Amino acid sequence: MTDRQRQAEALANSMIPGLTPENEAGQVKAAAPKRDMLDVSGAPVEPPSEEELERITTDVINQLKSVYDPEIPTDIYELGLIYKVELEDDRLLKVTMTLTAPGCPVAGEMPEWVREACEVVEGVRRVEVEMTFEPPWTPDRMSDEARLELNML
Repeated sequence: MTDRQRQAEALANSMIPGLTPENEAGQVKAAAPKRDMLDVSGAPVEPPSEEELERITTDVINQLKSVYDPEIPTDIYELGLIYKVELEDDRLLKVTMTLTAPGCPVAGEMPEWVREACEVVEGVRRVEVEMTFEPPWTPDRMSDEARLELNML
C-alpha cells in the first residue's frame, strides 16, 4: 500500500460521522487537551464545554450549509464535500474538504468561502481548510436531501 493510499484510508476511517450527510446528529470532535493554550493576545484559552461544543457543532453545520457549489444548486454539506471537521481545545477548527471534480472552476475560492463561513461561529478562534481529493468524491456521498433537490432519487 502506498503512502497516499494509507493517508486516504486514514482519512476515510477518521471521518466524523456527525458531519457527513448520513448522520443528522452532527458532532464536532474535540481534540485531546493541550496545556498552556494562549490566544493571540497571550490570554489563556479555555477548551469548550460539552454544551458549548454542541452549540458550535450546530453553528458550524449551519455555516457549512450556507456555502454552495456554484454549478450545483445544493450546499456543500449536503453534497458530501466535507470530509472531516475537528475542533481542537485551543479552538482551532480544522476542515478537510473536497470538490466534485479536481478541475472545478472555484477550486481556489471554495476553501476560502468555507473558512469565512466557519470563522464567524462564536467560540471558534481560527479556521484552517485543507483540500483533498483522496478519496475522490462520488454522488454516493450526497444526502437524500441533496438527491431530492437534484431530482436524483
